[in-house]
Amino acid sequence: MKLITAIIQPDKLDEVRESLIKAEITRITVSRCTGHGQHQREDQGEDMFRGQLVVPDLLPKIRIDIACNEEFLDTAVNAIIAAAKHGPEGHIGDGKIFITALEQCIRIRTNERGGSAI
Repeated sequence: MKLITAIIQPDKLDEVRESLIKAEITRITVSRCTGHGQHQREDQGEDMFRGQLVVPDLLPKIRIDIACNEEFLDTAVNAIIAAAKHGPEGHIGDGKIFITALEQCIRIRTNERGGSAI
């Protein structure tokens, strides 16, 4: 079992979700997050936040988590890559995909464990 974590641009969420559905990957978790890698915010001006001036350096991103069995790993990753890229070459800031080993999965309702619980 693997856990795929993809950090993508917010404007690509619908395309990535549709690409995953076409690839028959329907069980996903989506979260809003902030961060930055090589891509930094262009206007580094000051903003007012709760009465204090702050210099923001974190960009809005979307985090997608997918727990899957080994046989769906490449399918899910390829679907994300195809849909998350801006243009054929891609751009800095298109995102990252992290794949980690998933030690255990337990379905709370039935106490089912392992790959069948996914």
